[in-house]
Amino acid sequence: MIDAENGFRRPEQRTEISAIQASLIDQACPGVNIRHEPAEHEAEYHAIWGPLIKARLGWSSDVSLRHRASSGGGLSAILLHLLEHGEVDYVLHTSVSEHSPIRNSLAISTGRDDVFHAAGSRYAPSSPLEDIGARLDGPKRFAFVGKPCDVAALRQLARHDPRVDEKVPYMIAFMCAGVPSHHGTSQLLREMGVEDESDIKEFRYRGDGWPGYATAQMSGGSKLSMDYDTSWGSILNRHLQFRCKICPDGVGEFADIVCADGWYCDESGEPVFEESEGRSIVMTRTKRGEALVSRAIDEGHLIAEHVTVEEIANMQPYQARRKGLVLSRLAAMVVSGRRTPRFENLELAQNARLLGLIGNLRSMLGTLRRLLSKQEAG
Repeated sequence: MIDAENGFRRPEQRTEISAIQASLIDQACPGVNIRHEPAEHEAEYHAIWGPLIKARLGWSSDVSLRHRASSGGGLSAILLHLLEHGEVDYVLHTSVSEHSPIRNSLAISTGRDDVFHAAGSRYAPSSPLEDIGARLDGPKRFAFVGKPCDVAALRQLARHDPRVDEKVPYMIAFMCAGVPSHHGTSQLLREMGVEDESDIKEFRYRGDGWPGYATAQMSGGSKLSMDYDTSWGSILNRHLQFRCKICPDGVGEFADIVCADGWYCDESGEPVFEESEGRSIVMTRTKRGEALVSRAIDEGHLIAEHVTVEEIANMQPYQARRKGLVLSRLAAMVVSGRRTPRFENLELAQNARLLGLIGNLRSMLGTLRRLLSKQEAG
């Protein structure tokens, strides 16, 4: 995987690919193929939220970790439980690069200090599966944490490679609204007042509070910051790659557990982004995932309370409607002569009906206009 000129991570082919390898890539890669096998589901399938055993609101009982993490540390609390009880040898996930405070890299966590260091959202390209072959060949078992597409890739690979189930007892995702390019980070920094990226000593997109601030600690001692609603809502989300805009799975349907911001809502039911004590939506999708969350609660790592899917729809309104946009956007791709990925058993038609005829038509025409004007690339 390399950093491409468009600011995203891309695969670079270095050797010939056999027909067998090409077929495996086609079946596993979520960029071209996302397919549920209903027989694999251990829970009732919710058309919007995917396989769902139980939903909770949760946060870390570790006060400092709750403050450090982006969403109350619910996911981090689960990882701490896994490591402290020896249920896995390590956690494979994403953290800040050792070489640049504004880039991501693979991270290996084996204890609290590692989890604490890696806590917090990283709104930039990452490729946590880039050395998965070596990981699966290794002797140790690990929990994997990634974007919904990363987890879908690993789950689909498991259908063809028995090493996955042997070495990866837990797959955990966080809800994702799309991956901004490195160019998005650069624009964010410019608007924060950073004149030279090389002068940045530390950088966090969020965290140290909820939702927290994008914060750049400069080498000279000064600190620059921007609120979450502006940094994400006005800058970063304008740099998403097109593939993310047709994604049918922003909610981590292939994971054992998925976490997300459990936003507080105002009287009209809309999320508010005022600073508060962080909390995570925690959804379990498999029996293994539900048992893990229950143990984390019983052992005191995770504090949790009940939440309904109706409340989650208010906390995550974009995720509640994004699957409904997929078919109309795919139709625009077909009309403009572009290849489309294959999505199966995701209830896309049912979600599209929720938008109505006018909503679907607007979505298709808007996408078609951007495609034909070459506003969408990547």
